[in-house]
Amino acid sequence: MHEADVLDKYREAGQILADVRSEAVKKVKVGHRLLDLAENIEHTIRQKGGEVAFPPNISRNEEAAHATPSKEDVSVFGKDLVKLDIGVHVDGYIADTAVTVDLGKHDTLVKAANDALDAAIDVVKAGVDIEVISVAIEEAIEGYGVLPVANLTGHGLERYTQHAPPSIPNRKIQSGVKLEEGQVVAIEPFASDGNGRVHEAGKVEIYSFVKAKPIRSPEARAILKQIEGYKTLPFAKRWLEGRVDLGLKQLELAGIIRGYPVLKDRGLVSQAEDTVIVTADGCEVITRRP
Repeated sequence: MHEADVLDKYREAGQILADVRSEAVKKVKVGHRLLDLAENIEHTIRQKGGEVAFPPNISRNEEAAHATPSKEDVSVFGKDLVKLDIGVHVDGYIADTAVTVDLGKHDTLVKAANDALDAAIDVVKAGVDIEVISVAIEEAIEGYGVLPVANLTGHGLERYTQHAPPSIPNRKIQSGVKLEEGQVVAIEPFASDGNGRVHEAGKVEIYSFVKAKPIRSPEARAILKQIEGYKTLPFAKRWLEGRVDLGLKQLELAGIIRGYPVLKDRGLVSQAEDTVIVTADGCEVITRRP
């Protein structure tokens, strides 16, 4: 496919996602169910002509990533700091965005992530070193007296691959990696009033395919059949039917799939993210409406 056609698919995914994000934010209200929001986001993506690139992450308070409701989830929003991380793909070409919705009183954290995102976007262009972007993010967040999350990063986006090179850290690094014209990258600052590092905690509701291997278990093979359409993109446990727990466990033990535990900091976390196409003199933000 011609490069211009590929970029148009990214743009289409990004514009669908901008609309989905705008609608989703309005549904983050105290007392509303997380599962209802997740299912509504997925329905709206398909209704607008896109496909779900990964299960909507609805992470609250100390949770930073990989939280999505289970099929039985009855939890509702309280006065939480809510992160919505949503992805859309068109023919495998992914746009990725995140926004923090504050149902409590956490203005500083929200502003820190948002300003860091804008600061990073301001310096993105072909030939810029990743180090320059990492410095912009770190300085913006620390300007609010909070910390960037050191072990979460922005990332490249490739066909059916949500996390591709280059990694774009939220703390200053000495990189040597330079952005190239036409690259599609997700800039993704996280700010924390904790220790600025996440750890694995809690149950796993999100998985992705790793590699094909022979497996005899009928439960595992039934799950494989259900997930083949997702290719290497993440999928939610709640999307599956049958003896799901057993099938997933067998596939994970065999190294055919991997799970994504919820990631938490020791304090509250905010997040902001947009997808951009790198240009010669800047970038095109494809997850915002013109």
